[in-house]
Amino acid sequence: MTTSQAEAPDVSGLSIGILGGTGDQGKGLARRLALAGHPVIIGSRSADRARQAAESLGDGLNARGEENSVVAREADIVIVAVPWDGHKSLLESLRDDLAGKIVVDCVNPLGFDKQGAYALPVEEGSAAQQAAAVLTGSTVVAAFHHVSAVLLLDPEVDKVDLDVLVLGDDRAATGTVQALAGRIAGVRGVYGGRLRNAHQVEALTANLISVNRRYKTHAGVRVTGI
Repeated sequence: MTTSQAEAPDVSGLSIGILGGTGDQGKGLARRLALAGHPVIIGSRSADRARQAAESLGDGLNARGEENSVVAREADIVIVAVPWDGHKSLLESLRDDLAGKIVVDCVNPLGFDKQGAYALPVEEGSAAQQAAAVLTGSTVVAAFHHVSAVLLLDPEVDKVDLDVLVLGDDRAATGTVQALAGRIAGVRGVYGGRLRNAHQVEALTANLISVNRRYKTHAGVRVTGI
């Protein structure tokens, strides 16, 4: 069962950091969470690039840009939206700064060739499990893998029609992230199992990319019956 509105923790006052917030996915999540009223800190290796990304979200939003290390230290919850090839090294560099925090990993380890997208093998099992192996002092949750950056950034889209599958081994942390997902208009956070099941959720992104290419859309996932 998902966390109902009656049971959901109040996450409205939490600040959200986005590592990799200058990319479309990170910037889109930053925009929607800022629209929901959260203070958002966009992170990048370059503070200037981070500030430019924050400014691009528009006036009236509580968003600012900082270096990744500042984001890791100052945000209440940190979302990892970096490219897969820089995932492990970045988290290793921020291990101490992220200690004690909920870290939400939305990275999809994918490869691309002339046949399209495909899932890459990960030694630890998944990007989220790799994050957990590196960030032993943090609570890692997997979520936000299938949210279209195009829809997140589109000012004409009022509501994003999809469920966010949330996976993790700490029930309080997954409940918090489910509630955070629900702060985005149209989105529902759905518990999707333990962190060991993150691989197939990350890999499903390759299937959605194929759907999008064939049908020229920005498909998401809805879970029925709950």
